[in-house]
Amino acid sequence: MTDFTEIWSYLAQGPLLWLTATLAAYAIGNACFQASGRRPFVNPVLIAVALLAGLLWVTRTPYPVYFEGAQFVHFLLGPATVALALPLWDNLGHVRRAALPLLAALLAGSTVAVVSALGIAAAFGIKGEILASLAPKSATAPVALGISDQLGGSPTLTAVLVILTGIIGAICTTPLLNALRIRDWRARGFATGVAAHGIGTARAFQVNATAGAFAGLGMGMNAVLTAFIAPLVLRLFQ
Repeated sequence: MTDFTEIWSYLAQGPLLWLTATLAAYAIGNACFQASGRRPFVNPVLIAVALLAGLLWVTRTPYPVYFEGAQFVHFLLGPATVALALPLWDNLGHVRRAALPLLAALLAGSTVAVVSALGIAAAFGIKGEILASLAPKSATAPVALGISDQLGGSPTLTAVLVILTGIIGAICTTPLLNALRIRDWRARGFATGVAAHGIGTARAFQVNATAGAFAGLGMGMNAVLTAFIAPLVLRLFQ
């Protein structure tokens, strides 16, 4: 045990420790996902989060220390989001032909995401900062954190809710859409992107390229619309 403590003290001084740990945790999660036959409930992000949380708990490492070492991954959220424009460009013809249905689905999906979260929370007596933190939980993380801060919420709590929303969405969307017999990859992808932002979009790309492109579109459009809808709906519940 003494040897482990000494080794850990040495490693903890390295700037790449937590970045390496993050990449290793996701690699393990992805290996489990592939070994399961790519089943949606064996989500690599969920496995990576559990592994990292356990490691932080065992080593008693504060989250700010972890984030300082792994913040390069956070930086890559922006470029990764912008890169979604490439498959979207490849499917531009599909987007133009389905413009009106997409806008209707976007309005319905964004509104339901905010109203349902705040309505359920308010029914359980949740108020104030926690309620404001819930409002943007279906928007992609960089946008959701900014919305939460402007609404008087806790960006840290919002980040947790965003990740949980994405993981649950990535796990549930494929079996749910199969049960509903929705076969159009455009509809499947767009619904996943609106409901489960980046994590759901990653899952959509694993299933079908067209679904992934439309998931990226849904994620981006939902982020913009949520910035307008969330403050309005929050005022109603406050």
